[in-house]
Amino acid sequence: MRTPAHRLVIPLFLAAIAACAAPASGRVSPPTPGHPRRAATEKPMSLDLTSSAFEPGGEIPKPHTCDGKDVSPPLAWSGAPAGTRSLALIVDDPDAPDPAAPKLVWVHWVLYNLPAVPSALPSGMTARTLPKGALEGLNDWRRTGWRGPCPPVGRHRYFFKLYALDTVLPDLKQPPKSVLEKAMEGHVLARAELVGRYQRH
Repeated sequence: MRTPAHRLVIPLFLAAIAACAAPASGRVSPPTPGHPRRAATEKPMSLDLTSSAFEPGGEIPKPHTCDGKDVSPPLAWSGAPAGTRSLALIVDDPDAPDPAAPKLVWVHWVLYNLPAVPSALPSGMTARTLPKGALEGLNDWRRTGWRGPCPPVGRHRYFFKLYALDTVLPDLKQPPKSVLEKAMEGHVLARAELVGRYQRH
């Protein structure tokens, strides 16, 4: 049997639930259908990197590997954010030496201080044909310039990573990848990635 105290508590409990469910004064109205609100911490990724030689995730053609002429593939980018003063490019292979048991990341190309415009690198880039101001770093053959895929076993992935920076870096004297990454810290505005694959037959 319910006492008067029970009859008093239950209405108060229901009133508290209704108060919590009611919209607070000044609360922002829900987004209009078709126009979802962007989270405050979400940053749109506008930078895009492509190659006319291969599709994302596709096979890198033989001319760009050690089985061919070993020339760099053509690359193009778009969407560099406002404030971009230079670009950096790192190409590496995380599947070395064997994708079934990878032990290290092998670096194939290191470039920095690339201008945002023109927004492309033609095939077969060399130190003499790089855009004005662009500088080279060392690959894992301890040389500058492009060295293409030459996997000893299995089908490897090759990550082309492009960084938009808010600064022009000083001359780092042919840095390896680790030194360039350290110099870029705190300056990356956006990042784009293109993956190609290759297996020797």
